[in-house]
Amino acid sequence: RNAGDYIFYTDWAWTSFVVFSISQSTMLAVGAVYYLLFTGVPGTATYYATIMTIYTWVAKGAWFALGYPYDFVAVPVWIPSAMLLDLTYWATRRNKHMLILVGGTLVGLSLPLFNMINLLLVRDPLQIAFQYPRPTLPPYMTPIEPQVGKFYNSPVALGSGASAVLTVPIAALGAKLNTWTYRWMAALNSSTL
Repeated sequence: RNAGDYIFYTDWAWTSFVVFSISQSTMLAVGAVYYLLFTGVPGTATYYATIMTIYTWVAKGAWFALGYPYDFVAVPVWIPSAMLLDLTYWATRRNKHMLILVGGTLVGLSLPLFNMINLLLVRDPLQIAFQYPRPTLPPYMTPIEPQVGKFYNSPVALGSGASAVLTVPIAALGAKLNTWTYRWMAALNSSTL
């Protein structure tokens, strides 16, 4: 039984790593680009990532207080990727389009790499399998075993590849939200005159 649990937790760790790589890199890009372009000050992205990291530490403490294992929530490593975003904005002399293209790609490529630290530091799936046996699930919720030998040889490569593609349009969305914000502000100001 525990061998099956080990496979379950290994697949869960790798699959969730890829999924969270995509979601966290896009979340970082949309928020950091938005605030970076709003202030126009290189360094804003790192500030934003620092605040998000602090929020995640609070969430980790809350899950731990509820009785989950301490490493149930892995705090994402957002700050180095945000620093690359700031560096891109600064190095291209505040060029919005280079921020989207180069900065977005760098975030997508780097975040899974930095977050691999989390995957390495989380307790061994075999240990988790013995302490927290896999829950008995109904057939429709049973995870599908991944095809080992394809992308699953490297969750970092899959996460980085998918993230690099998706983070660029999401970074563009962050820039576009900024444009809308200014329009809303202008509309509100004109309506109060």
